[in-house]
Amino acid sequence: MADTVDRLLAVVASKGMTVFAVIDHSGAAAGAGLTLRDTKVVIFGSPQAGTPVMQAAPLAALDLPLKVLVWADGIQTKVSYTAPRVLAARYDLSPELSTRLAGIDPLTDAVVAENA
Repeated sequence: MADTVDRLLAVVASKGMTVFAVIDHSGAAAGAGLTLRDTKVVIFGSPQAGTPVMQAAPLAALDLPLKVLVWADGIQTKVSYTAPRVLAARYDLSPELSTRLAGIDPLTDAVVAENA
Protein backbone atom coordinates (compact mmCIF):
# COMPACT_ATOMS: atom_id res chain seq x y z
CA MET A 1 0.00 0.00 0.00
CA ALA A 2 2.67 2.52 1.02
CA ASP A 3 4.76 1.58 -2.03
CA THR A 4 1.79 2.22 -4.33
CA VAL A 5 1.17 5.65 -2.81
CA ASP A 6 4.90 6.44 -3.11
CA ARG A 7 4.91 5.35 -6.78
CA LEU A 8 1.84 7.47 -7.47
CA LEU A 9 3.48 10.51 -5.88
CA ALA A 10 6.66 9.91 -7.91
CA VAL A 11 4.78 9.54 -11.20
CA VAL A 12 2.74 12.69 -10.51
CA ALA A 13 5.95 14.62 -9.76
CA SER A 14 7.65 13.24 -12.88
CA LYS A 15 4.78 14.63 -14.98
CA GLY A 16 5.29 18.09 -13.50
CA MET A 17 1.98 18.07 -11.65
CA THR A 18 1.33 19.31 -8.14
CA VAL A 19 0.31 17.08 -5.24
CA PHE A 20 -2.16 19.19 -3.30
CA ALA A 21 -2.87 16.70 -0.51
CA VAL A 22 -2.71 13.13 0.66
CA ILE A 23 -5.69 12.30 2.83
CA ASP A 24 -5.11 9.38 5.16
CA HIS A 25 -8.64 8.19 5.91
CA SER A 26 -7.46 5.10 7.79
CA GLY A 27 -5.07 7.17 9.91
CA ALA A 28 -7.86 9.58 10.80
CA ALA A 29 -10.11 6.66 11.70
CA ALA A 30 -7.40 5.20 13.94
CA GLY A 31 -7.02 8.58 15.62
CA ALA A 32 -10.72 8.45 16.46
CA GLY A 33 -10.42 4.93 17.85
CA LEU A 34 -12.00 3.32 14.77
CA THR A 35 -10.68 0.81 12.29
CA LEU A 36 -10.68 1.24 8.54
CA ARG A 37 -8.76 -0.69 5.90
CA ASP A 38 -5.68 1.19 4.71
CA THR A 39 -7.24 3.99 2.63
CA LYS A 40 -5.58 7.09 1.20
CA VAL A 41 -6.67 9.67 -1.37
CA VAL A 42 -4.03 11.51 -3.38
CA ILE A 43 -5.22 14.84 -4.77
CA PHE A 44 -3.15 16.25 -7.61
CA GLY A 45 -3.31 18.23 -10.79
CA SER A 46 -2.07 21.00 -12.98
CA PRO A 47 -3.55 24.49 -13.08
CA GLN A 48 -2.70 24.59 -16.79
CA ALA A 49 -4.93 21.56 -17.40
CA GLY A 50 -7.68 22.12 -14.86
CA THR A 51 -8.27 25.86 -15.05
CA PRO A 52 -9.72 25.86 -18.59
CA VAL A 53 -12.05 23.03 -17.58
CA MET A 54 -13.31 25.00 -14.58
CA GLN A 55 -13.62 28.17 -16.68
CA ALA A 56 -15.93 26.32 -19.06
CA ALA A 57 -17.76 24.32 -16.38
CA PRO A 58 -17.47 25.91 -12.92
CA LEU A 59 -19.05 22.91 -11.18
CA ALA A 60 -16.12 20.78 -12.37
CA ALA A 61 -14.29 22.26 -9.39
CA LEU A 62 -16.21 19.71 -7.32
CA ASP A 63 -14.11 16.98 -8.99
CA LEU A 64 -10.89 18.89 -9.59
CA PRO A 65 -8.10 18.60 -8.83
CA LEU A 66 -8.05 14.94 -9.81
CA LYS A 67 -8.17 12.33 -7.08
CA VAL A 68 -6.90 8.77 -6.86
CA LEU A 69 -8.00 6.42 -4.11
CA VAL A 70 -5.39 3.87 -3.03
CA TRP A 71 -6.92 1.23 -0.78
CA ALA A 72 -6.29 -2.18 0.67
CA ASP A 73 -8.66 -4.94 -0.38
CA GLY A 74 -7.49 -7.95 1.56
CA ILE A 75 -3.97 -8.68 0.37
CA GLN A 76 -4.38 -6.52 -2.75
CA THR A 77 -3.80 -2.81 -3.12
CA LYS A 78 -6.28 -1.19 -5.46
CA VAL A 79 -6.14 2.11 -7.33
CA SER A 80 -9.48 3.75 -8.15
CA TYR A 81 -10.57 7.04 -9.67
CA THR A 82 -13.40 8.60 -11.62
CA ALA A 83 -12.83 7.96 -15.31
CA PRO A 84 -12.18 11.05 -17.44
CA ARG A 85 -15.06 10.13 -19.76
CA VAL A 86 -17.40 10.16 -16.76
CA LEU A 87 -16.18 13.61 -15.73
CA ALA A 88 -16.45 14.86 -19.31
CA ALA A 89 -20.03 13.62 -19.55
CA ARG A 90 -20.93 14.95 -16.10
CA TYR A 91 -19.84 18.47 -17.06
CA ASP A 92 -20.64 18.29 -20.81
CA LEU A 93 -17.05 19.05 -21.73
CA SER A 94 -15.89 19.52 -25.29
CA PRO A 95 -13.47 16.94 -26.69
CA GLU A 96 -10.60 19.46 -26.33
CA LEU A 97 -11.38 20.01 -22.64
CA SER A 98 -11.91 16.29 -22.07
CA THR A 99 -8.36 15.57 -23.18
CA ARG A 100 -7.12 17.76 -20.32
CA LEU A 101 -8.43 15.13 -17.89
CA ALA A 102 -7.36 12.04 -19.83
CA GLY A 103 -3.79 12.11 -18.52
CA ILE A 104 -4.93 10.30 -15.39
CA ASP A 105 -5.32 7.03 -17.32
CA PRO A 106 -1.67 6.58 -18.40
CA LEU A 107 -0.54 7.94 -15.04
CA THR A 108 -2.42 5.30 -13.06
CA ASP A 109 -1.50 2.65 -15.66
CA ALA A 110 2.16 3.42 -14.95
CA VAL A 111 1.63 3.08 -11.20
CA VAL A 112 -0.19 -0.22 -11.58
CA ALA A 113 2.36 -1.58 -14.10
CA GLU A 114 5.18 -0.97 -11.63
CA ASN A 115 3.18 -2.95 -9.07
CA ALA A 116 2.71 -5.98 -11.37
